[in-house]
Amino acid sequence: MKNKFELTREQNVFIAKRNIVDYIWKSANLEGIGVTYPETQVIYDGGIVNGLTVDNIIAINNLKYAWQFILENENLGKLRSTPVNIGGTSWKPEFPLESKIKEELESLLNQQKTKTEIAIEIMLWIMRRQMFIDGNKRVAMLFANKIMIDNGCGIITISQENQSIFFEKLIKFYETGDETDLKDWIYNTSIDGIDFNNKK
Repeated sequence: MKNKFELTREQNVFIAKRNIVDYIWKSANLEGIGVTYPETQVIYDGGIVNGLTVDNIIAINNLKYAWQFILENENLGKLRSTPVNIGGTSWKPEFPLESKIKEELESLLNQQKTKTEIAIEIMLWIMRRQMFIDGNKRVAMLFANKIMIDNGCGIITISQENQSIFFEKLIKFYETGDETDLKDWIYNTSIDGIDFNNKK
């Protein structure tokens, strides 16, 4: 997989900031938070939306702060210590051991592949590993986009109309461990960016 975009980090940060509400809205819906784009914008701007639960508003604000954070830093959070179930499948992820997680992450980060492919593979690895009690998809996309932005490769974002396809492919990936189909699909449908004519 070649990088779809060849941007400077500054250009990629510009794209992220310009579209941040859209990315937050899509991530929230991916996690099952039924919020509209206008509602997301209001929450992002510090307003109050009637009809949403406090937990949903907090989750959207957390996405806002997480996006702001990844433009400067990265952080995986605390590993889970209890079993988890995944809706739509009987497959269960193994318990995350910190030493093994670090080893697997180091191996993924040091592959001889493009940063785009590494970012997608790490995103899928985090999703399937289910290292955290909640928000694994959010963390996975944020971590992947940290890599994408730092290397000027665009931004991974799953559109509303593609979410059912994504979940269908994700369940298959959970059950089989074969990421090929989902990885190719994300590469072909879910990378956003702008061509600044920044060619080599």
